Amino acid sequence: MVSEFYRNIVIATDGSENNQRAVSYGIEIAKLSGATVHALYVVDTTSFSSIPMDAGWEAMYEALRREGEKAIYEVKKRGEVSGVEVREVLLEGHPSNEITDFAENNNADLIVVGTLGKTGLDRFLMGSVAEKVVRGSKVPVLVVRSEKQS
Repeated sequence: MVSEFYRNIVIATDGSENNQRAVSYGIEIAKLSGATVHALYVVDTTSFSSIPMDAGWEAMYEALRREGEKAIYEVKKRGEVSGVEVREVLLEGHPSNEITDFAENNNADLIVVGTLGKTGLDRFLMGSVAEKVVRGSKVPVLVVRSEKQS
């Protein structure tokens, strides 16, 4: 079945175990509608804006890029198993802004995000990316709750 409703779906991933349910939903919707998935990971460079660039910063940045590459590759593998075309997208910046900007600039019909990706202090300091995407997006957003909600 090919849908005119969903042609391009953005699945925002942070690579966490909690995000896997959102990835599954996004892949299944794409499979049912014949949509292309854009697996999107954003290297959050806002955390580093006040840190002087040195070897330690570069090592941390490279680690985050590798984490992102792995996260979007995992989405691509899951898409291939389901017969869904997945394009890998790695961006840098503020996650919620980059997700909404990418979706709007690439004719996305739906953004799929999970809740409870990053936990603890990270989430407290950064706020919920999913909430910011919902509030800031002109594109419809599907928020998938993790099974590990407390």
